[in-house]
Amino acid sequence: MVSGQAAAKPVMLVVGAGDYIGAAIAKRFAKGGYAVCVGRRNEEKLLPLVEEVRNTGGVIHPFRLDARDETQVKQLFANIEKDIGPLDLVICNVGGNVKFPIRETTSRVFRKVWEMACFSGFLCARQAADYMVPRKYGSIFFTGATASLRGGSGFAAFASAKFATRALAQSMARELGPLGIHVAHLVIDGGVDTQWVRNRILENGGEEALADLHRDQLIKPDAIAEAYWQLHHQHPSCWTQELDVRPFMEPW
Repeated sequence: MVSGQAAAKPVMLVVGAGDYIGAAIAKRFAKGGYAVCVGRRNEEKLLPLVEEVRNTGGVIHPFRLDARDETQVKQLFANIEKDIGPLDLVICNVGGNVKFPIRETTSRVFRKVWEMACFSGFLCARQAADYMVPRKYGSIFFTGATASLRGGSGFAAFASAKFATRALAQSMARELGPLGIHVAHLVIDGGVDTQWVRNRILENGGEEALADLHRDQLIKPDAIAEAYWQLHHQHPSCWTQELDVRPFMEPW
């Protein structure tokens, strides 16, 4: 069980709390006074995030979660609702961005990417709706990508999953919006400032390409977190269903 102080805070959950976007979202909402729940397949990788949030006075609860597993998803939501409090917000942030030429994309790869980038979102969003609809309040958000809008060479699996997630978000918004649930899809149309992206720039263009990066050429995870904060606090008369964000230098 949690303390009365923690229970009095609004509660949110980040599914797929990785080192960059997910961690930034968690820190932003903890700073804003939320009791933050974070789920990740490898719970040990959450320890630095948990330590940072708690050291700054925030409330955070880490959970091991494979969001592709329906039983685990149902149990996690039940535990949060019982022991921490009613969920105000759930953000489905699981990735799955891999590049495979179509002739090298095995059925196993395609299925796994779909499970990570789409099916997990369905399981978590459906479970969130089960709790939120009776209360007629709550937000369910999905993290999208450029691949949500257009396919790219080598990204057939990822784009297929992200296209499907966008359709899921649209369908849920039309169904649940009139019931008081804010469903939104955030299209991150550009490179995010992560070590993985910087390594790709280095591999493709060398040290010079990395050195030539403008300081705001890659999307800052903290800026994405701020976009989610603003989405969640929109007035019901002015909800956004889809928000696309990109660096000012991004060609689109």
